[in-house]
Amino acid sequence: MTSTTDAVRTVKPDAIGADEYREICDFLYMEARLADESRYLEWEALVDEDMMYWVPRGEGDYDMNKHVSITADNRSRLRTRIAQLATGKRHSQLPVSRLRRVVSNIEISRHEAGGWRVLSNFVLYELRRSSTGKIEVWPGRVEHHLRRKPDGALAMFFKKVMLIHGDEAVPSLAFII
Repeated sequence: MTSTTDAVRTVKPDAIGADEYREICDFLYMEARLADESRYLEWEALVDEDMMYWVPRGEGDYDMNKHVSITADNRSRLRTRIAQLATGKRHSQLPVSRLRRVVSNIEISRHEAGGWRVLSNFVLYELRRSSTGKIEVWPGRVEHHLRRKPDGALAMFFKKVMLIHGDEAVPSLAFII
């Protein structure tokens, strides 16, 4: 019979240390803050060149190339979206929505391609100043895939945002969620 003490001492091969966990959490919080503050060019600096940004319809683990998605952007398309947002003239975002999100339940594991697979829950509050003046609530789960750049900084190469109501009719997503 294994004692509780033995179970605590057992380390999984993909376990990460406290410093590594804190660094990845700090990255997630910074990424959320930059998106909330519409600092898209700074947000884009966190993205690697092979980035995939995906918001599926619903919470399925299916092929994004064969199913309808709310958003399915490769790096080039994401670059175009950010350039549009950075002009400040995207009509659906005039004036820019005020955004604030809460990130929680962060789980980190090693990614088979190197780096980390990070799962977290979020709730995003959007004040739609340009249209209704009402607050939209966007709850869901995010899957980030992160790795180190040659300079040592962390970068995203995959972000999947699974909205709880993603398989329902959703209002326009004219911002980075």
